[in-house]
Amino acid sequence: MGHTKEETQDLARLYAKQGDPDGWFEEFYARAGGDIQKIYWADLQPNPMLLTWLKQQRGGAGKKAVLVGCGLGDDAEVLAGNGYHVTAFDISNSAIDMCRHRFPDSLVDYQIADLFNRPPSWRQSFDLVYECNTVQILTGANRNRAIQAITDLVAVGGDLIVSCRSGQKNEDPGTFPVPLDRNEIDGFIRAGLIEAEFISYDDDQTPPVPHYFAVYRRQL
Repeated sequence: MGHTKEETQDLARLYAKQGDPDGWFEEFYARAGGDIQKIYWADLQPNPMLLTWLKQQRGGAGKKAVLVGCGLGDDAEVLAGNGYHVTAFDISNSAIDMCRHRFPDSLVDYQIADLFNRPPSWRQSFDLVYECNTVQILTGANRNRAIQAITDLVAVGGDLIVSCRSGQKNEDPGTFPVPLDRNEIDGFIRAGLIEAEFISYDDDQTPPVPHYFAVYRRQL
């Protein structure tokens, strides 16, 4: 149980009422019992927009990358395959166990970590930070906290990729996940980065879901 979108909404609301708005992540993954097919939001393949971006780069040899809320690890693996030294973390122990089980010979350093209580050594230490769909499943003040914390991972001269659902301000409050509007995603600029690339597009779902794919940079 607890693997449909509606059940996930109920689970998130329950934890929010208990004063632990992000505590539901571990229970969600734990309920899957290691079965990746029960993680309904997982595509089990790399983000196509990330693949397109990587084709335009010169590879990641010698560069450090970190994935925020890495889920089941597909994007982490493709970055490692492109030469990056990858750290991928999630707050859920069960999610990290699933990654390690899926990719037993992986070069990725999968870690259990909390974005809001991460190792101090991570501050501004990654050449590439990849954030896909994490902020949109947070609520309240934690959304802006996450934007600040993610920005803090980007090294001088480094890039941040943000991939997320997009929407308009004041959408239906029952929406889950909650898309980022343009003002909210511009929070990465207000946090000190510059916008290097910004794409607004509709995905291939039926019906199509609007998304943002943005690249931000910390200037030298």
